[in-house]
Amino acid sequence: MKILCISDQIDPLIYSNNAKERFQDIDLVLSAGDLPMEYIDYVVSTLNRPTLFVFGNHNLKNFNRFHGGTRTKKRTTIDDSTTHLAGAAYVGFKVLKEGKLLIAGASGSLEYNKGESQYSDGEMNRKLIKMIPRLLYNKLRYGRYLDIFLTHAPPLGIHDKEDRCHTGFKSFLWFMRIFKPKYLIHGHIHLYDLQDIRVSVYEQTTVVNAFSHHIIHF
Repeated sequence: MKILCISDQIDPLIYSNNAKERFQDIDLVLSAGDLPMEYIDYVVSTLNRPTLFVFGNHNLKNFNRFHGGTRTKKRTTIDDSTTHLAGAAYVGFKVLKEGKLLIAGASGSLEYNKGESQYSDGEMNRKLIKMIPRLLYNKLRYGRYLDIFLTHAPPLGIHDKEDRCHTGFKSFLWFMRIFKPKYLIHGHIHLYDLQDIRVSVYEQTTVVNAFSHHIIHF
């Protein structure tokens, strides 16, 4: 299975007249955030492949469609009844089965100015804990908890930066250790230098920065 991972930047190789031919063998698209929904809609309509997405900390025009109300007192309410937009399935703070793959997602970045889709590590911990019942169900039903963890922010100490906005979540580390996804796909960290690290390994999980676009083989 070939999976196209995208985030943070509209890629001219995808937003082009020959994108359908260039990516014709793609089976699934994963968007790790900070992309306009119009671009995701273009990807869905052009490639005609199942597409899952999470929100980043920018391009939040449709954020309240999935998260009721505005952020107050560090709380955001999730509306689980809404799962699709622009032909793509929202997997933020959910666990879904797409084909044979078990995929969970986490939107947003570490809180830095109390904006929407920003969370403290404690808040992210609580959101991950709420997914545990479904992950345990996966283990009983399919023999594994999870295949792919799709996030916007990176884990703490892996691909992240020193400034508060681009620091990763410590909570992602215990999540990977316990539930052992084969991949964690994230965005948020822009890659402008060919020497920048895009792929790392933590425990049993391969951590991939999806900036612009990257293809993984599952």
